[in-house]
Amino acid sequence: MHEQDSAPNGDSTHRGRRGFLTGAAGLTAAMVVATPAAAAAARGPARRRDPVTASVTQTGRRRLGSLKVSGIGLGTQTMPGNLYGPVTSRTDMVALIRTAVEQGVTLFDTAEAYEPWESERIVGDALRPVRDHVVIASKFGWDIDPDTGARNGLNSRPEHIRRAVDGMLKRLRTDRIDLLYQHRVDPTVPIEDVADTVKDLVAQGKVLHWGLSEPGLQTARRAHAVLPLAAIQNEYSTLWRGPEDKVLPLCEELGIGFVCWAPLGMGFTTGTMSPYTRFTADDRRTVMPRNSEANLAANMPLVQLLQEWAVRKGATPAQIDLAWLLARKPWIVPIPSTTRLSHLLENIGAEEVEFSPTELQELNDAVARITVHGDRLPAEALAMTGVEAPPR
Repeated sequence: MHEQDSAPNGDSTHRGRRGFLTGAAGLTAAMVVATPAAAAAARGPARRRDPVTASVTQTGRRRLGSLKVSGIGLGTQTMPGNLYGPVTSRTDMVALIRTAVEQGVTLFDTAEAYEPWESERIVGDALRPVRDHVVIASKFGWDIDPDTGARNGLNSRPEHIRRAVDGMLKRLRTDRIDLLYQHRVDPTVPIEDVADTVKDLVAQGKVLHWGLSEPGLQTARRAHAVLPLAAIQNEYSTLWRGPEDKVLPLCEELGIGFVCWAPLGMGFTTGTMSPYTRFTADDRRTVMPRNSEANLAANMPLVQLLQEWAVRKGATPAQIDLAWLLARKPWIVPIPSTTRLSHLLENIGAEEVEFSPTELQELNDAVARITVHGDRLPAEALAMTGVEAPPR
């Protein structure tokens, strides 16, 4: 991942970004089916690496609590094809994950609610050959009908968590989950009950680390007191900077890592959207208030800023956004989702974007001056964020 001159990642090396940008442009039409390096080594001499993918291998590592992961992870929510529209094929998604492994990505994020269940199955199939070389994160917390897949609200009762984890282990084709999140805080279950249940799962070896997604601050403190949290996962990008006020200071105080979902603003900060962008009926971004025609137009100054910095740094707007996140704190890890090889390479190429302290301050100030218009989520989904669990 990218970092500023002080190199918060510590053990990153840098490769030619210009070569990546030139080569990746030619990869949008076809996917390279890559075999994970670890699996290839186990079978014998490695095949010749593609020169473009070899030029953007990610080397930076960060820590979420005590858990060591790649500086940029891979979100897999879009891979079943029901979030932003259809994907090319399931086979291609498995191949993309395996290519990510070969390119140095070690953190793969999924959840039982994605599709539901299909994202976990894709991840399990893709990572089985290299299971001991990667970190798999998944999430529980929804009451999902086993027959229809419909969500019936939240459910973090202890017995439900245990059943959910057993189901995850089967779908992920593994004997342990490296990082288990509560997807959303259940307002009917004390967080101490949740933490005690996860602690039992840790003792059984089924879970290694745990975290919370979009929790209330006091709930996070209470959970951490029972079983230390490795990570909090919230939305965070130049488009949504809400965690800066209270969540990031809490993470720094308690030594908790921070994982950014939607680190590219669901595509907005890549520079590929405009006030004239219209979403298809099967694209869930159409219901996001900040994606209305008026709000897209009002938020274009942020895209223009990222485009200006992209020219200045010889990068892309997406890489500037990811590099900015990485430069904020050494324990912040973005997990951009993608279903395209070219985007995967572009994202991990952000590791090479560096800001001097002066440049970073200039960019921070410019981002802070921009007012973002429109809520980040529909009202019903937004009401499930920042929730405090009831007392025990």
